[in-house]
Amino acid sequence: MIVTLAHLSDVHLGPLPRGSIFRDFKGKRIIGGLSWLLRRRGSHLRMIADAARASIIAEAPDHIALTGDLINIASRAEFEQGTKWLQEFANPERLSFVPGNHDTYVEVPFAEGLQHFAPWMKGDRFRADEPVFPYLRLRRNVALIGVNSGCAQSYRKAGGTVGQQQLQTLSHHLETLGQQGFYRVVMIHHPPLPNLAVPRKALNDAAALQDVLKSQGAELVLHGHNHATMLNWLDTTSGPCPCIGVPSASMKGDGKHEASAWNLYRIRRHQGRWKTDMTTHSWNAASKSFDAGTTIVLELH
Repeated sequence: MIVTLAHLSDVHLGPLPRGSIFRDFKGKRIIGGLSWLLRRRGSHLRMIADAARASIIAEAPDHIALTGDLINIASRAEFEQGTKWLQEFANPERLSFVPGNHDTYVEVPFAEGLQHFAPWMKGDRFRADEPVFPYLRLRRNVALIGVNSGCAQSYRKAGGTVGQQQLQTLSHHLETLGQQGFYRVVMIHHPPLPNLAVPRKALNDAAALQDVLKSQGAELVLHGHNHATMLNWLDTTSGPCPCIGVPSASMKGDGKHEASAWNLYRIRRHQGRWKTDMTTHSWNAASKSFDAGTTIVLELH
């Protein structure tokens, strides 16, 4: 039995809704808004984000992982815009979302912000309004674990934190699911290992998260944040685990950053071992479409 999983990240959905920079004033929103108007809006294009979404829908994967930064400055209008985009993408049963630093750009009451994305962030057995992280979703023999690393930061920082409570729960989930034979996918926005991001953008407790992954094992870790193709292997008690990041889903490619891409994983059990095939679909500016590249086999255990 093959389970297919699509992964995209850092949509940075534009354009910024009118008035979102100054409405519900927050100083950091001004900085982020000006950055968008003067620089980022020329690189993050809505038509590419929409094309990435259409490309994934056409592939009809069993599930979709979106690892954060759907929006830009966490304004109320952006949350509404992001919800509509998600609704047109996939229902909450087929898409799992974890917040990034831009989704938590400033302090916003949950009911006015991330509540909009809550249906895509709830574990299978959790029915309260506010999600509890890390959440757990089981899709056949694949377990999806959503970790929240997004938290409001000071003006010049874009880092993240998992926190002790999430780390403890994640450790428990990984241990239990490993004993039960599930293929364990951890979703997080920030790169999960030390030294994979510059200090001001890094995960504060990456070393602690690395220790949990090493001691309990996982089959796949998906992340975003760096707007780059990344593949790092971590030796764990259950074998080597690939930690994979993707470019921004809306990036046109500007010489500094890679053009938009998303990955499709085909997960299966073969002769008692997990097999994972990964195919990257990359933005082709000439044809204005996403082209499938060479398939890579990720040897696990």
